[in-house]
Amino acid sequence: MTTTVRLLICDDHAVVRAGLHALLSSAPGIEVIGEAADGPAAVALAGRLHPDVVLMDLQLGGEMDGVAATRLITAQPAPTPHVLVLTTYDTDADITRAIEAGATGYLLKAERPEELFTAIRAAASGQTALSAPVAAKVMAKMRNPGPTLTARERDILGKLAEGLGNREIARALHISEATVKTHLGRIYDKLGVDTRAAAVAVASEKRLLA
Repeated sequence: MTTTVRLLICDDHAVVRAGLHALLSSAPGIEVIGEAADGPAAVALAGRLHPDVVLMDLQLGGEMDGVAATRLITAQPAPTPHVLVLTTYDTDADITRAIEAGATGYLLKAERPEELFTAIRAAASGQTALSAPVAAKVMAKMRNPGPTLTARERDILGKLAEGLGNREIARALHISEATVKTHLGRIYDKLGVDTRAAAVAVASEKRLLA
């Protein structure tokens, strides 16, 4: 690319943001135009600054994680930024959630700086950028797909894993208890189980929990 990539960094650790800012500002063709410490700030800055790429951490402090922020950013009207996830987490659930939310790429923080620079430039062009371990997981999942759960089913399964009852899950997710029961029935069918404990065990084995 001959044009400069305008980049917004989102990470809830000030030291990490400072390090990324210094590193990326030194890369040819990349201009850091802003930093966000949480999801709402990233969404607001993306809408105001119109970056080409948002470098997004997944685990953010507060109620909005990186996946939720990614979903809101990629739903903004044009010019819509591309979101490149940069995280330490490479579980199947995290990868799936990020991609479903609209992330263009998924990188691990263990990558070399040159790989990060290349991924940012690729993301700016709308090209998919994946760390090698992430790409391997994606390919493995394509070859041997497991049960497909909806975002709401995964939310309920996560609360189930925390030990919450139906009423508590309903309150936490702002839905009715009847809706929780309906989703639980579908989760049981997809996982081939008939108890809450078995659902959590199978979900953990198949790495469906975030």
